[in-house]
Amino acid sequence: MVLKRNLAYIDLSNRKVTMKAIPKLLRKQFLGGRGINAYYLYNHISSRIDPLSPENTLFIGNGLLTGIPALGAGRCDIAAKSPLTGAVGDSNVGGFFGPELRLAGFDHLVITGKADKPVYLWIRDGEIEIVDASHLWGNDTFETQIQIRSDHNDEEIKSIAIGVAGEKLVRYANIRTGMKNSAGRTGMGCVMGSKNLKAIAVRGTMDIEFSYPEKLLEYCSQMNDMITSSRWARAQSKWGSLIIYSNTNTTGLIRTRNFQKNLLEGGEDLEPENMDKYTIGMSGCYGCSVHCRHRYVLEEGPYAPIFAEGPEYTSLGAFGTMVGCKKMETVLVANHLVNKFGIDTLEIGGIIAWAMELWEKGILTEKMTDGLQLEWGNEEVLFELIRKIAYREGFGDLLANGFLYSIAKIGKESEYYAMQIKGMSNLHSDERPTPSLALGIATATRGADHLRSRPAIDLYGLPEKLLEEIYGGSVSSDYTSYKGKSREVWWQELLYAVTDAIGICKFQTVFCAVHAPQWDEFSKLIYLTVGMDLPKPQLMEIGERITTIERLFNIREGFSRKDDTLPKRFFKEPTPLGFPIAKGKTIDKDKFKTMLDEYYTLHKWDNEGIPTAETLQKLGLNTEASNDLSRRSV
Repeated sequence: MVLKRNLAYIDLSNRKVTMKAIPKLLRKQFLGGRGINAYYLYNHISSRIDPLSPENTLFIGNGLLTGIPALGAGRCDIAAKSPLTGAVGDSNVGGFFGPELRLAGFDHLVITGKADKPVYLWIRDGEIEIVDASHLWGNDTFETQIQIRSDHNDEEIKSIAIGVAGEKLVRYANIRTGMKNSAGRTGMGCVMGSKNLKAIAVRGTMDIEFSYPEKLLEYCSQMNDMITSSRWARAQSKWGSLIIYSNTNTTGLIRTRNFQKNLLEGGEDLEPENMDKYTIGMSGCYGCSVHCRHRYVLEEGPYAPIFAEGPEYTSLGAFGTMVGCKKMETVLVANHLVNKFGIDTLEIGGIIAWAMELWEKGILTEKMTDGLQLEWGNEEVLFELIRKIAYREGFGDLLANGFLYSIAKIGKESEYYAMQIKGMSNLHSDERPTPSLALGIATATRGADHLRSRPAIDLYGLPEKLLEEIYGGSVSSDYTSYKGKSREVWWQELLYAVTDAIGICKFQTVFCAVHAPQWDEFSKLIYLTVGMDLPKPQLMEIGERITTIERLFNIREGFSRKDDTLPKRFFKEPTPLGFPIAKGKTIDKDKFKTMLDEYYTLHKWDNEGIPTAETLQKLGLNTEASNDLSRRSV
């Protein structure tokens, strides 16, 4: 039986399932994954709805190439209106769930309404059943997946699930699959919890049809060789994304004690080599030849025994540098806890670091924190806050609502110390010495973000001729320069939109590896997989279309140019530490404004960041049913 590229509308309120084919035109315009999800997000959700109401819709979408044996092509995109920010909610997850969903006969799920009691979706070979999940409610993310497999007596079932944080409507609860994979950002687990949807379990034994299977298999082998021959991939295979810490911390590009410093002094135990004592091997996602994830064991301590996967570079910052903890073991325990509870690593680390600085400055008191002394480097306080946030207990209940709500409750004086953009926490990086990375986090459609446009190769000091070849225009090789950086951000933004839409891993494209697959390779993979001829110019236009429709969604929800900015500390406080190239840096406000103007121009938006009528017409977005142009000046 040949797999058909279908979508299913699932109405939880009325327990009704409707199946349809995905229109071919939609494929050509948005590809899949994040692209089609962005289209549905804009067209299926009414303006200004409450993200926790049944009116919010949850979209699960496979990338166009999900299921091919190359470049980590096992990725799936999950979207809804974000309960954390009120903006585009979108998160991408790897592992094995996406390919299994395709083998079961579906590429996209559109989930509406709210079940009257806890349920999970059981999907197998073209059929979808809404199943009682009362016995799963209260289970952590690991227990839930294990129990579902036991219920159906099938160890091959792949599930995405929420933990207690999603059930308790923590606004940055995530969705988890397997031991490590997380749709981490923007609170998609909270949306699942608001719908009483505990999990989606999938088992598929159908076929996946490729247009040119033999040529595709040969080309996939070439792509895997291409990526594994890079120094970046070889380093990842040994150390995972932790390898980034070796460079950023030494240079002075890492956020420490919230934002007070840009280098963790005495942080040697967080170096990737120190994972050797815990690691028992490396693992990877579907279609991945890199295998960048540690499998580790903790046999001692109050939380032992722990068998887990990770941590990522992000977790190293969230539970290490940002909160002043200097032990790898602390990071490993915290990483396990947030995965168990189902919480976004970065968001919880960011808001705890903020609370610790507020404590230090006397803005928070013991009375407000349930008697906890939020001292830097106190791992027991860190673990307890993670638990309290997950269960919404006491002070944790406040922090569980995210920055925007917490600032309003604690007071205006706390806002200056909140390292957030559009309501979402920044990565544990310090972008004051790197204007390109600063512009990227300011303009990302889902809030402060390192996965929407980050031109990490800007840090390499590459020859300007090579940069011009990559980006199609003049770019300075000095990462502290402002020249051409808007072009870098714009180009990477389009590339990453397409990467998310085809379902491959960003680490296996031009993220940290210069000579990794990009437009031309994507074009050939798409042709061999589905027979669509989409050369580089058309793919770039698709990236523009995805980014623009997300921009339209945010404009409709009240966001504007004023939100494409940075925390005030970026402009006021110079970096105190690091190499001479990174020390003493702030973001120049006037140069930042010029970069933002250039960025809008590259997108062909007006000087307020609003897509022009001409741009909408060119992208085919001018006739969308929900595109009320009279509201675009909001």
